[in-house]
Amino acid sequence: MSDRSTGGVRAALAPDAPTTPATEAAPAADTPGCAQAAQAAQPAPLAPGARFFPSLAAVYRAQLSRARVARIPLLFVATFQSVGIMILMRGVVDGGSEARAVVAGSSVLVVAFVALNLLAQYFGQLRAGGGLDHYATLPVPPASVVLGAAAAYASFTLPGTLVTAVFGCLLFGLPMSGLWILAAVVPLAGAALAGLGAALGLLAPRQELATLAGQLGMSAALLLGVLPPERMPAVIVWARDLLPSTYGVEAFARTFEASPDWAAVVFDLGVCAAVGVLSLTVATWAYRRAAVR
Repeated sequence: MSDRSTGGVRAALAPDAPTTPATEAAPAADTPGCAQAAQAAQPAPLAPGARFFPSLAAVYRAQLSRARVARIPLLFVATFQSVGIMILMRGVVDGGSEARAVVAGSSVLVVAFVALNLLAQYFGQLRAGGGLDHYATLPVPPASVVLGAAAAYASFTLPGTLVTAVFGCLLFGLPMSGLWILAAVVPLAGAALAGLGAALGLLAPRQELATLAGQLGMSAALLLGVLPPERMPAVIVWARDLLPSTYGVEAFARTFEASPDWAAVVFDLGVCAAVGVLSLTVATWAYRRAAVR
């Protein structure tokens, strides 16, 4: 059969068949199924990031519950160390400005032991063990991680500081009317020392160096904060002025005087607050730097 006859048979069997070419058909994307597939291919919008203060509260509660097991040994060691130093200094110092310096320095030393020494060790261990990867995956601001951990560790220092201050006042015969200033000294000095400790732990290339840096910082707070400045050389006094805890010690020691210079107390507390903001900012930058490596 020829091609012509075959075409005629086909036309007779299907006279109403469309003659529109396949290329003129409607686009496949206009169908409902294809439209849904195109929408599914688009990336879904991300959830908004967590706000700062709720993130800070969550990290603080987590760190506080984690360190609750070691709270009693922590408080005992920090307080016993400061009380022992005051007992040793009692045989050398009788009273006056030297006694005020010893009691104030021993009380702030509790803060330095926890906020500076232990926090440097904690962040050094966290970096060496890969614990920063856990926090890096959370949608929380880096500052909330640093501040939450620092606040949790500093929270353990207030009872030990108060016990040390009361014991020192009884030991050296100092008035207790100014102990309320600890409500300002502990958080401000703690913020400054905690930021410094966190920065040392995060910037140290090895965990052992972070531990060493924390120990050296606590030793500096011990030697430069507890010993009376009247008996120190001028070079040591200048180095003492560079230590953040010094201003907390000075603010607390001034309250033992008969007529405290409250303007100087406010100035010393302001210096602690400024150093605290600066050190916590550096610690936040160090956290970002360590988390992306």
